[in-house]
Amino acid sequence: MQRQIFTEEHDAFRETVRAFLAKEVLPYYEQWEQDGIVSREAWLAAGRAGLLGLAVPEEYGGGGSDDFRYSAVLAEEFTRAGAAGLAIGLHNDIIGPYLTGLATDEQKRRWLPGFCSGETITAIAMTEPGAGSDLQGIRTTAEDKGDHWLLNGSKTFISNGILADLVVVAKTTPEGGAKGLSLIVVERGAEGFERGRNLDKIGQKSQDTAELFFDDVRVPKENLLGELDGAFIHLMTNLAQERMGIAVAGIAAAEHLLEITTQYVKEREAFGRPLSKLQHIRFEIAEMATECAVTRTFLDRCIVDHSDGVLDAVHASMAKWWATELQKRVADRCLQLHGGYGYMSEYKVAKAFTDGRIQTIYGGTTEIMKEIIGRSLLA
Repeated sequence: MQRQIFTEEHDAFRETVRAFLAKEVLPYYEQWEQDGIVSREAWLAAGRAGLLGLAVPEEYGGGGSDDFRYSAVLAEEFTRAGAAGLAIGLHNDIIGPYLTGLATDEQKRRWLPGFCSGETITAIAMTEPGAGSDLQGIRTTAEDKGDHWLLNGSKTFISNGILADLVVVAKTTPEGGAKGLSLIVVERGAEGFERGRNLDKIGQKSQDTAELFFDDVRVPKENLLGELDGAFIHLMTNLAQERMGIAVAGIAAAEHLLEITTQYVKEREAFGRPLSKLQHIRFEIAEMATECAVTRTFLDRCIVDHSDGVLDAVHASMAKWWATELQKRVADRCLQLHGGYGYMSEYKVAKAFTDGRIQTIYGGTTEIMKEIIGRSLLA
């Protein structure tokens, strides 16, 4: 089906993204995978190409557009390229809204120019060893010491954790609970702020994912982001966009896997003829193509609704759940259709299988998405 949600401007931006990937990412990606981290130069190159801070006001060096379709283009092209390690979506669509929507004028002047140039790489630290999707389980605390906060605790599974210059940390009061949640910003070099190991994952090897430790870290009072004790609402407000970004990547991955597998079964022979001549193979391809087409229609509607500011949390949860579970099913079925070659790391389908497995987990698990949807229907 012909997609109808993009304009000529979006198409031109897509060409810019493809050119950036071809020049600044793909030639170096294998080395980044071996290193377990991308080059900081790639972030600077992304800034020069105008790929960072798409929704940040122009006065701070950003693109000045809150049209989510540009973010969707980025997610789609990075997914098709298999380049999840350069976490621009995290930077732009998850952390960006906190800085543009909650920061004071002084904070914006201090942080946003580097955010847009690629000089300041960002991370958000919510997940803890004992608190994943349950924000009420957060135990990292920040005590009010008059002119500063005294931050103590630890976080884990933090994307951009090694490279990050600016970390938005979810903290609570000593009493704990959602009512005491606040966001404070910890900057690189703060005394007592330590990074643990770069975690060894089964996929997305070039994306640095780390443990973070805070031991009596003195955080200036002016680094409070948003309202004191207001983080639970802040976090809930921005989760819909995070989940949409993951969903967009999910359907893009499923479609790309279908494309390369369709071509593979046309070329690969078994029993003296191409695999595509076998009815079972045709049925598998037909089923995946239909599921992708139906999902794409729903996702494109969600993209437009989000760009217009009318997408609610329930439909974002539906999109995230359905698209990522589809991605998981398609990756498994496409690997199976590749046979033994699908298990070889040099084949795109193998890398997509391991890189994409996290999609149903981060940003809220499939089970959490179902809970959100179910509560809305049965309240």
